[in-house]
Amino acid sequence: MIKLTRLLISFVNKNKDESEIRSSLSNLGAYSCIICNLLLCVVKFLIGTLSASVSVTADAVNNLSDCASNIVTITGTKLSNKPVDKEHPFGHGRIEYISALIVSFFIFLMSFELAKASVGKIINPTEIKYSPWFLVVLVIAIGVKFWMAYLNSKLFKLTQNLNLKALMLDSLNDCLATSSTIVALIVSKFLHFQRIDGIIGIGVSIFIFVSAIKMLFDVVSPLLGEKPSKELSERIESIILEDDIVLGVHDLIVHSYGDGKKIASADAEVLASEDIFAIHDVIDKAERKILNELGVTMCIHIDPIRPENSELSTQIKKTKQIIKDYNPAYSLHDFQKSENEGKCFVSFDLIIPFEDEENKEEIGRDLTEILEESFKNTEFEINIEHSYI
Repeated sequence: MIKLTRLLISFVNKNKDESEIRSSLSNLGAYSCIICNLLLCVVKFLIGTLSASVSVTADAVNNLSDCASNIVTITGTKLSNKPVDKEHPFGHGRIEYISALIVSFFIFLMSFELAKASVGKIINPTEIKYSPWFLVVLVIAIGVKFWMAYLNSKLFKLTQNLNLKALMLDSLNDCLATSSTIVALIVSKFLHFQRIDGIIGIGVSIFIFVSAIKMLFDVVSPLLGEKPSKELSERIESIILEDDIVLGVHDLIVHSYGDGKKIASADAEVLASEDIFAIHDVIDKAERKILNELGVTMCIHIDPIRPENSELSTQIKKTKQIIKDYNPAYSLHDFQKSENEGKCFVSFDLIIPFEDEENKEEIGRDLTEILEESFKNTEFEINIEHSYI
């Protein structure tokens, strides 16, 4: 099993450049599943017909629906690789998520159809015909499905294509479904309990339904826009901070448009007294390095600060300490101070964890009150934001 998988992966990667490998591996998983599912469908349909077992017949229909899922995977992978065009300047990578969503629908459909057939079998049980050869063939079918799950698991790790994860889960579901049909054949033969066929079918349909729900969440999350991984966000920030001219980074936002198509933006804090051309060179260098190393198109906004003003620097430090004492998870940036007719006006952006978002009005009132008590004759305006990473 392992050697065959490695052989197939090395074969499809032969003489391929890096841009073609992901597509080739995705197609390998889908085409392998189509061939195996067609063969299993024919074999299981014959056994189901000869044994009069609804669970075996339903399993055969499931393999046929799996073929449709595999075709969707191939189509989705091909369409997602289309180059950018006028209407889609960020490419078509998210089509992969849509095709995985369709595959999830097929899994849902399979669970409903199996449940429907199983209920009918419980209400009107029929005798299941038994043969040792049926068991042998079904055990072989489980082995084939387990290999399909293993293959797609390996391919998913190499490509991060959610369609392959869906195929892996579907193959594991089939292993369970076929194992259940074997149990039904044995129990009905030796215990003469014909309703076991339908009862096991109901249990399998529930398991498949739950796995489809989990897959649905995996697909919908990137479509809605999920936060980047901690490793990616930390690496982006570390690259921006490599030059001493950058004092801090905030408001990092990463948008994903499919595999290898990420666009990000961030604010980089620099001294207002620094040479603008030197700042530009540093920022430009960081953007290029992030693109070359991480494959992320980066846009960095320059945020000038004036800590050389000792009075302002002291006020910023004191404000940060007050906020840290209030909640260590909070941070601030864009600290601005102005004076008018002997009164000071201070504004800054406060970053809070997402789970505190619903209490931001109360947080704003509390901190404004604390700060205005600490800084006499000063009015504070706090703009509260939640982190995007």
